[in-house]
Amino acid sequence: MVQKPTVLVVEDDPKVRALLRNVLEDDGFTVLQADNAADTLDCVASQEPSVVTLDINLGAESGFDLARGIRKMSTVPIVMVTGKNDVIDRVVGLEIGADDYIVKPFHVREVTARIRAVLRRHQYASDDAQQVIEQSANGPKSATYRFDGITAVPDRMQMIDRTGLDCALTSGDFNLLRVFLERPKRVLSRDQLMDLTGGIEWTPLDRTIDNQVARLRKKIERNPSAPKIIKTVRGIGYTLACDVECSETNDAPHKSA
Repeated sequence: MVQKPTVLVVEDDPKVRALLRNVLEDDGFTVLQADNAADTLDCVASQEPSVVTLDINLGAESGFDLARGIRKMSTVPIVMVTGKNDVIDRVVGLEIGADDYIVKPFHVREVTARIRAVLRRHQYASDDAQQVIEQSANGPKSATYRFDGITAVPDRMQMIDRTGLDCALTSGDFNLLRVFLERPKRVLSRDQLMDLTGGIEWTPLDRTIDNQVARLRKKIERNPSAPKIIKTVRGIGYTLACDVECSETNDAPHKSA
């Protein structure tokens, strides 16, 4: 039998928690539940869920702080749930390491669609990592990209910054960076970026790609407030404007001492 994906629903409102449980179970998921930080961290450690839906507002507790706690112990995908249509909340959540977000009030189909999209992206990243391990044993090479003083090996989810230090990126960051590096100086629409990163269908009101680009800019731009690497093409999307060198190597770049 194929094992069902397990969703940990973190929500302090019992009605919303029950709604999510019913919807997700009807859609074929196994559902775990928590309503506070301690139970959530214990469940992540002991049950190893496939994905976590995390409400930003957990009574007196902060969903942002809890997301940071989860990230210290696990790479499990996190879908933030917010009751406010606030871009700042979403940007902060994505910067912490969340993989996506849902805004209340939400449609049940959106919940399951976003969770499945996040699981697909996470599976792609896991498959890529496993492929790299297998290829390393057999000797095939990985593509290494160099741009504006940065070195990146997306296959190994590794990026070395301008000072020679390893820079931490989420799997979503690497998916987006790979898309740009493989298509330098091409204008990519938001639709194309969503498709190429394995995201769900984009709508004009959806800011997912914009938020992910903003987060990636903070990691690679010399001045994120005046980006020179990933430039906005007004009314269309984005383009990687700098020169990119690509080579193949058996060894990932090394971190400077």
